[in-house]
Amino acid sequence: MLETHLAALEQTEQEAVRLIGQASSLKEVEELRVRYLGRKSALTAAMKAMKGLTPLEKPILGERANNAKDALTRAIAARKEALEQAQSGSVLERETIDVTLPGDRGPRGRVHPISRVIQEVEDIFVTMGFTVEDGPEIEDDFHNFEALNIAPDHPARDMHDTFYLPGGRLLRTHTSPVQIRTMRRCQPPLAVISIGKTYRVDSDPTHSPMFHQVEGFMIDTHVTFGDLKGTLRQFINHMFGEGRQVRFRPSYFPFTEPSAEVDMKWSVTKEIEGKRVEVEGWLEILGAGMIHPFVMEMGGHDPSKYTGFAFGVGIERLAMLKLGIKDIRLFYDNDVRFLGQF
Repeated sequence: MLETHLAALEQTEQEAVRLIGQASSLKEVEELRVRYLGRKSALTAAMKAMKGLTPLEKPILGERANNAKDALTRAIAARKEALEQAQSGSVLERETIDVTLPGDRGPRGRVHPISRVIQEVEDIFVTMGFTVEDGPEIEDDFHNFEALNIAPDHPARDMHDTFYLPGGRLLRTHTSPVQIRTMRRCQPPLAVISIGKTYRVDSDPTHSPMFHQVEGFMIDTHVTFGDLKGTLRQFINHMFGEGRQVRFRPSYFPFTEPSAEVDMKWSVTKEIEGKRVEVEGWLEILGAGMIHPFVMEMGGHDPSKYTGFAFGVGIERLAMLKLGIKDIRLFYDNDVRFLGQF
């Protein structure tokens, strides 16, 4: 009886070791493990057969079964390791990367069109001899209105549609407060620009509740309206190209006297009788004028001794004209498709 069980174990071990060594996949190795070491395997059957053996025969069969189990366990582990190494080598060979190849070019950022125009405007005026000043966006009534000849009941306050804050503060409606602050701090001659954010209660395709404005002014003993015209003509030529026709129309601003609006000759495409044609016309681009004597006094300078001019223009307006953009809200939608065009 014992010899029969021992012979069966020997045959099972040899068969299992051979099949395990021939296994071509980890799945096949696992199936052989279950077949020869599982609950219904030949080894398990041999252990159960020990019940019918004598006390002297049981240890002999038990030791042989354990040896067979250890041999199969080692064979399975060795075959698994060999298959895993082969599989890993195959993956490495298949996924090898040639590090000498050029890498994929990632998306590149773009300078925002408003930032581009701001930098261009600043460069033009700095080249013309202007310095750059800045001021707070949260202002008080004095610098934003009173010192600029805008009285409490002045209709210009309604035109500005101001965002008022607690404590008598407000979001500045223009960059002109920088003019007052600079005049009260510095002595003429002065040639200054200030570019920054301004705020008004307004929102449509051509207006934004927050927009950028460039304020410029010059003060000296003999500044004339001719100096204003020459400065703005030179700026427009730099910004939009040489030869632009410019005209000055009388207008009204409380902080300048006389005041003017500046128009530029502009070509637009219109559809006339079913045909698209280029039509020339005048387009208002900025407001300007000679600094009002009251504003000169509020800035701390004698209007009988000094004269000066001032002008203001919306950066978004310049950007829309220069880049052919019809809706100001496109600047602030953060659509990468739009921004990527510039």
